[in-house]
Amino acid sequence: MAEEAGTDADDACAWAERLGWAFGLISEDPAARGAALVHLAEAQRKVLDALARSNEMWLLTRPLGADKRYREPACVNVLLFLEWEARDPLEWTQHAKAWGTKQSLIRKVARARQEEAIKAKLTDLVEIVVHRAYRCKDREYVRVARAVDSADLRGRLDRAADSDSPWARCHAGALAP
Repeated sequence: MAEEAGTDADDACAWAERLGWAFGLISEDPAARGAALVHLAEAQRKVLDALARSNEMWLLTRPLGADKRYREPACVNVLLFLEWEARDPLEWTQHAKAWGTKQSLIRKVARARQEEAIKAKLTDLVEIVVHRAYRCKDREYVRVARAVDSADLRGRLDRAADSDSPWARCHAGALAP
């Protein structure tokens, strides 16, 4: 029993040691706040570096012959972020919630000239969004629907409009190009 209590105390000390800097973010001391912000920026840089390495490894494992533009890291990051939010909204909200980022990325992909592989992925994303409850900034997918307008997308939206899901019926009409 005493051993378990020691383990909890050790864990608490380890967490305090690793994350103690975060208390500086709310400190009244400007120097402590500044140091905490520097630490936060460094942590964010490390996360971005890790993400870039992860994306690089992901690209290396992709089969050859896939659409080159889809495989570019910048495009992959945007699509992965949006697809994560679309497929796992609760997990995304817990770990990466950034409504402004979601909005700007949707607008970015809607404005960009898209090749077929990206259009197909974006069409899939529009369909996912149509079939779920509305989430913040989902209205931006209207731009994507217009950008990737196709017989395939219109067919999917028509099927959604005729489905039993009230969300799908409502969103299908709003997203129709």
